[in-house]
Amino acid sequence: MNYIRRKWQQGFPLMAALILFNTYFFFFIQNGQIEYLAYLDVLFIVPFAFVTGAEYWKFVKQEKKKKHLMEQEELICRTLPFFENQDIAEHDVRVLEGQINRQFKENCDLQDFVAKWCHEFKIPLSAGFMMNDKIQDAKLRMEMRGQLERMSQQINSMLLGCRLQSSIFDIQVKRTYLSECVKTSLKNNRFFLIQRGFEIRTDMDDTAVYTDSSWIVYVLDQLIGNAVKYGRKGEAGSGGDMLSMLSIWTEKRKGEVRLFVEDQGEGIMKSDIRRIFEKGYTGSNYHNGRYKSTGMGLYMVSKILDRLGHEIYVESEYGMYTRFCIVFQGNGYYMRDQKQ
Repeated sequence: MNYIRRKWQQGFPLMAALILFNTYFFFFIQNGQIEYLAYLDVLFIVPFAFVTGAEYWKFVKQEKKKKHLMEQEELICRTLPFFENQDIAEHDVRVLEGQINRQFKENCDLQDFVAKWCHEFKIPLSAGFMMNDKIQDAKLRMEMRGQLERMSQQINSMLLGCRLQSSIFDIQVKRTYLSECVKTSLKNNRFFLIQRGFEIRTDMDDTAVYTDSSWIVYVLDQLIGNAVKYGRKGEAGSGGDMLSMLSIWTEKRKGEVRLFVEDQGEGIMKSDIRRIFEKGYTGSNYHNGRYKSTGMGLYMVSKILDRLGHEIYVESEYGMYTRFCIVFQGNGYYMRDQKQ
């Protein structure tokens, strides 16, 4: 549309001049021969139409190229040939790049500050654990231990969150035994699992996958932490049966390994299940006031697994169970090694 408007503005004076000339020829030139006028009109119109057609063809070609470039993640003003006000576009790009670089540096400085603060905070936190063991009142000791454990989990999550948001995502991919990752995560969450009276069932063999063990432990911590948070209420040793069960197992399929984490807790509503991996999404359980949630845990899980090249799925029946499945693809050679 802009092209047609611009060409119309350029061609209007020429067309007006042609019309005026023809009008003058008809009314003011006596005995004028129409053949000469037609010949002059052809001499004018044909070159004009040829030039206009060539420019339009060039315009269509540039539009196709621009459409292709619009689908790419690169700066078009530095790819297209010279265009009107290209120097202004280059100036604006340089200004924006400078602003982004300054903001990026400020974010990196903030991440470094948060990471250092977390490490410094771990010192008094460790002292708090030692002091808590000296409390004589068993009930008070358990309540204090619970708060200290939550503080420790939050600090570790913040540290890993800083690593995840860093410009250099620290990944050390190597042969990893999932059973070891599960043991480490269960150990990290043992206090709350015992406190809430969980029965734990695992079916893990010597399955090895190609991944980063520290990040997988973090993912399992989040999934097990959610199982504890949304598990059935109660405490171990209350005189009844175990109130909730946590099951973790692996399955080998052609070219892939699947790790399942299932709990028999609150479950997820159908209206929420498709959005649980969205950033900041807390779901219906948060809005009804029954649970406190930031909506960041499963978002971080999804982002970590995506960067590691793994996939995660979830299925749930509200009030019955929730089952997460992590898919490790391209591990066929590990399976062959284990059979040998």
